[in-house]
Amino acid sequence: MTSGQNTEITTEDLLAAADEALIEAGFRTGEFAEAQRLVRAAAHSAEQHGDEAGAAAAACLHGYVLHYRNITSLIAGEQPEQAVVELEQEQFAAALAGFEKLGDEAGIAHVEFGLGVYVQVLKDDFDGAMTHYRRAESLIPALEAAGDLYTRSEIHRHLGFYHLVADKQVGTAVQHLQISLDLREEQGEQRRIPSGLVALAWAERENGNPRRAALLARRAVELARAEGLLPARIADAERELAAAEAALHAEQSAEG
Repeated sequence: MTSGQNTEITTEDLLAAADEALIEAGFRTGEFAEAQRLVRAAAHSAEQHGDEAGAAAAACLHGYVLHYRNITSLIAGEQPEQAVVELEQEQFAAALAGFEKLGDEAGIAHVEFGLGVYVQVLKDDFDGAMTHYRRAESLIPALEAAGDLYTRSEIHRHLGFYHLVADKQVGTAVQHLQISLDLREEQGEQRRIPSGLVALAWAERENGNPRRAALLARRAVELARAEGLLPARIADAERELAAAEAALHAEQSAEG
């Protein structure tokens, strides 16, 4: 080590490490302890240095860590701990206050999306969630400037779900979910692509295109298995593939 070399781990370094740990936990392992340790360390670092932007980013990421932990419990058929659900909302609220004080529109969009999934998934209120999703959508130019492909992808994905499930505008859903998948592909994070493929496959199947749905779902299954994703994520892709293949078989039988 060179004498005098700065070996301090910065808040930014800790946030990046926490984000990677979150992706690994949310998509592969289901173990969130390391992500929580790192994001808490980032929050502590930001506090020590009077870093308001870092503190807002740490609170936002902590909210996402807690959200993935909560939805992983739901996927497993378990009820999330109420204290963890409440803490998720508290972290997102703190992040929103911080980003609004700073005038950070990309940060606001990121946390508004987080509040949207909190309301949609944990409060079972899709219409209430849309207030947050629409605000996040209005700030997409700020996300583009910041290079945040994944948040943009997620905004379009959940808008697609709304149009698919709530207001039955399947064509509009396909448009949003295609944009969402394209952004995932552009980002290149392989662990996140299967969920985009599954969502678009579902919409294409509902839109009367079972052949394309089957192609998308088959790729989702193959990639989810290759990436070693959580069993529940692989099973989700397999269910969509089975549904798409059944719809395709029914279409071919009707034509024949």
